[in-house]
This record gives sequence, C-alpha cells and structure tokens, in this order.
Amino acid sequence: MNPRPSSVSARPVDDYRDSIEQLLRPLAARPVEHVLVPLAVGRQLADDVRAPVDLPVFRNSAMDGYAVRASSVVVAPVTLPLAGVVAAGQAGQTPLPPGAAMKVMTGAPIPPGADCVVPVEDVRAGVGTITIERGRSAGEFVREPGTDVHAGDLLARAGTTLAPRHIAALAAVGLPDVPVFRAVRAAVITTGDELVAAGSTLRPGQIYNSNGIALAAALAANGINVVSVAHSTDDPAEFRKLLAAATESADVVFTSGGVSKGDFEVVKDVLAPLGGQFGSVAVQPGGPQGLTVVDGVPVLSFPGNPVSTMVSFEVFARPMLRRLAGLPAVEIYELPLRNEVARSPQGKRQFLRGKLIRATSADLPALHRHPEAVEVVSGPGSHLVASMAWADVLIDIPAEVTSLPVGAVVRVWAL
Repeated sequence: MNPRPSSVSARPVDDYRDSIEQLLRPLAARPVEHVLVPLAVGRQLADDVRAPVDLPVFRNSAMDGYAVRASSVVVAPVTLPLAGVVAAGQAGQTPLPPGAAMKVMTGAPIPPGADCVVPVEDVRAGVGTITIERGRSAGEFVREPGTDVHAGDLLARAGTTLAPRHIAALAAVGLPDVPVFRAVRAAVITTGDELVAAGSTLRPGQIYNSNGIALAAALAANGINVVSVAHSTDDPAEFRKLLAAATESADVVFTSGGVSKGDFEVVKDVLAPLGGQFGSVAVQPGGPQGLTVVDGVPVLSFPGNPVSTMVSFEVFARPMLRRLAGLPAVEIYELPLRNEVARSPQGKRQFLRGKLIRATSADLPALHRHPEAVEVVSGPGSHLVASMAWADVLIDIPAEVTSLPVGAVVRVWAL
C-alpha cells in the first residue's frame, strides 16, 4: 500500500484490492516439493508430468469371457474345447492351442495366439467345452497396450491443480510422488479481550471467538495451508509475540480486530509504527482496513466484527489467493433482485448477503438448478454472522446507488 495521510477520503474497493494483490503476487514464486500422489489432490504441479509406462501395460480382456482366435468362430454356433482359465493378476503366458478357447476374467492377460474375447453372455458352458452362439471379429474386447497412454506421453501440464481424476491417472502409471509448488502458508491472529474459545462459559461482556475459526476455514477452502491460528488479548506485548511467531512460519498473516479508531486498537498500535497503513475503504461492511509488511511478510488486517472479517476476506483477499493456488476465479454474474434494497449508504460499495433463488425443476436437485434470482437474507449489520450461514452469494451494490427496487439487476459474488 502506498503511504497515504490518515485524513484522505476512503479508498475505493478495487484500488485497495489491487494493493493487496500487489503484496501477494510475489508468493507465486514458491519452492517446489515432492508429495506422495495420494496426498497431492488440490496441489499445483510445478513441472509437466509424463507417463513412465504404457497403459494398458499389456494386452488384456475388457470382459469376463473366453479368449479365442476369431478364425475359429467365423461360423457360429461352434463348440470348442476349453484349454484353461486365466485370472486377473496371472502371467497369462500359456499359448492358446489352435481351435480351442481359454476362459479369461476382466483385466486378465490375453493368452498368446488369441485375438478376441467372446463375452460369457454369448457362450453355453459344457463339460470341458463351450459352445459359442455368435461369431466375433479380431480385436473385439481386447485392450491393446498403449491405447490409453504411451510411455512418454504428457499426463498433466505444469500449473495444473490436481483433482481426483488427475490422481487416478498418476496412480495408474505407478508414480509414487509428483513435484508441486509448496502451498501458500497463512497464519491467523484474532484480537480482543472480549473473545473466548468455544466451549468456555461466557462471562458478562464476553463473546465466542468465531473469526479465527472462520478465517482458517476460508483459507483452507481456497487452497491455503493454515500453519497457525492464535488469539491475542489487547496487550501489545502479547500481540507482538504472536506476530513474530506468525511471520516466522507463514507467507502471509491475517489479523482481525484492533484496526479502527477506539482506545484499544492493538493491531494498529503495534503495526502503524512498523510502517503499517491503516485507514478506511469505501465499503460496507469492512471499512477499517490495514496493510503492513513485517520482516518481508504481508500482514492483512481486517476489522473484528465477524461479518466484516468474512466479507473483507471474500472481497479483498480471496480472488488473489485462489489465483496463487491455481483454483478457478471467483464466479461473478448478474441476477435480478427478489426483494428490494431500501437503503444503501451513499459513497460506499455495499456487500449484502444473498441467497440464490433457483428455477423449479422436479428433475434436478436444488443445487443443480439454474439460479434465476437473488434475495437479501439479512440486514447490513456487520454483527449478523449467524444469518450469513443462509447466504451463498454476496450482492454487490455500487457506491453511487442508494436503493434498489424488486427486479433490479445486481452483480453477485459466489461464496
């Protein structure tokens, strides 16, 4: 963030998000590490990966059936002697005698001399013989080596974020591990004497600490490795100690609380002398914000009200973090409003919690139906965290708009 006097007007949302992205962009140059394939889902490949073997590795049967020479079953029905059985996992090196059949299981090697497989459904089994009811052509139900992939073929490109389908392919060719970029490491520090851990008995004036848990969950859901979640009272010495540990272990630190204009703003009091820039962004909720670089580590400081913390993450940090993790961009699209917005603050870009209204269809589950509208699910208060659980989008109302009627088209950000 460029130095700005505290007296300047609130910064536009896009301008502030650009400042955060500039601070986070260098994290794209992360070290490479090798991780076991079963643990690599969600990780981003650092190099191209090529197949070390053919798939299939050997000729094998696509069906439970009987391996034969197609020339032996040109005229059907025909009865052939049964020369043996080949199960999946056997070497399958015994040649097929001329004019005979061998029983094979799905995935079992095709015996030398056979060139097709007759499915069990087309066969009547006798004593030491089988009768084939219809003829087959050479190659039917035979999987040839390399028909899926050849040794040396590209399996996945550098930069690919590995999904379960990629893991299946990597495992199928026998790769034990793959090179991936180290995940971005984040630390979370919440602040405030009033916050206590879940499960504690609340005393007068206390509330449960939801921000640490919520931020850690949001970071993990967007491909970030959360290395620590800590809580500081309003004691500056305690916050300094936690901050030092966080900057030593993380690539980026997130704090909540202590950034406004009150008497006990521990985050601002500690970070402003270190060059931290604190001020207002023209947004509701989440106006007070702070950016600092401590020992080369970006520290993003969000306000402490629970909804302000979460909206700040969604609007300012999530887009760039997803880019760093190789995940798809946050989905933003337009929908008509189902209910009116009676008032939106002049000069502030407001993000309301919204719920998608989906098209009625008896053929599809609700989540797979096309969204046709959006409705506001709670008031604008930054303390209304429980009602946020009913939202699946943020409704983006421009700073110059002060009200919206039913049917007005608005931008929505997928949560």
